[in-house]
Amino acid sequence: MSLNDTPMAERTHIGFFGLRNAGKSSLVNRITNQEMSLVSDIKGTTTDPVKKSMELLPLGPVTIIDTPGYDDTGSLGELRVKKAKEVLKICDIAILVTEHSEPEPVEKELLALIKERSIPYMIVKNKCDTDDHGLSDFCDIRVSALTGTGIDELREQIAHIAKDTVRPVRFVADLLHPHDTVVLVIPIDTSAPKGRLILPQQQAIRDILDAGAVSIVTGVDDLPGTLSSLDHKPALVITDSQAFGIVMKMVPQSIPLTSFSILMARYKGFLKEALKGAETIGRLTDGAHILICEGCTHHRQCEDIGTVKLPKWLKEYTGRELNLSFTSGHGFPEDLSPYDLIIHCGACMLNDREVSSRMSAAQAASVPFTNYGTAIAFMNGILSRSVAPVLPCL
Repeated sequence: MSLNDTPMAERTHIGFFGLRNAGKSSLVNRITNQEMSLVSDIKGTTTDPVKKSMELLPLGPVTIIDTPGYDDTGSLGELRVKKAKEVLKICDIAILVTEHSEPEPVEKELLALIKERSIPYMIVKNKCDTDDHGLSDFCDIRVSALTGTGIDELREQIAHIAKDTVRPVRFVADLLHPHDTVVLVIPIDTSAPKGRLILPQQQAIRDILDAGAVSIVTGVDDLPGTLSSLDHKPALVITDSQAFGIVMKMVPQSIPLTSFSILMARYKGFLKEALKGAETIGRLTDGAHILICEGCTHHRQCEDIGTVKLPKWLKEYTGRELNLSFTSGHGFPEDLSPYDLIIHCGACMLNDREVSSRMSAAQAASVPFTNYGTAIAFMNGILSRSVAPVLPCL
């Protein structure tokens, strides 16, 4: 996989924020060495967030995001400012670009929002070619997007900040020892992508290789034969969540069993919350409003897990008449008060910051939050078994 193929969720997201005409777009173009953003002396040229996936040395794969001016005005300006605020939900690093030695009131407001969300940040004074002033206490570095002054230093400082954003948890490698055997159970049905594996399955295989272990991939129907063909018990069986009900009957209790979705919840940092949220399913009453969220926007099939299978299993398990709502992609309601439970996908296509933002919003609204795999394991009565392999690492 090349750096350009690195999934968006695995890239460091760097957002450039500031007032109109602070030189954000010019600075982004200079850093990326591309005409990524339209540049003009007219205020408000950037009307929507502009994203570019690239390699930023010495950091590696990143997504650079240029945002509209935070001081935009009028009805359209308010929408642009709203778009800029939404970018904060996915930013691992925020770069506040200014042309002032002391903060303007709107810049103070923006900086307060960045700090409130605990986003690592830098304050960059641009246009240093047009003034003779040195750094003030307000700014961390002086640069010029026009001449290139300070750009290399800026890249180095961004890389230094990014060291603190590296995820401490592996997908599965930290649960394994060299030469372990891991069996991956991957259903191939109408909802499976043609000719490829989904991201969690790819990540599992790569992480198993990195651990010096061996992965064996099999379908659901072939699982019994696969297990019987091994001359030793596998260290772990990982199944697609939708096959939990069948797979749990095939895998002896002596063999650890979990799912890609549960591993992803641990990887993204919300498994503890997901475990608490899953228990809510047993207390749902008639009319309960459940929000089912997909992080991607794939074409839905007749066997779609989020809109077909999961609602069916919820109704069968609870015996209740439930009110279901659905979202996909980056769409997520601002007002969560109408919901009694949020069931999220594994979030493999969303970066950690966006997942954390959604979970925090649910916590602030006192709405239980879980994910597909955890919910399905709960409804199949094997939640304790399916999280046992990862509990020592939580």
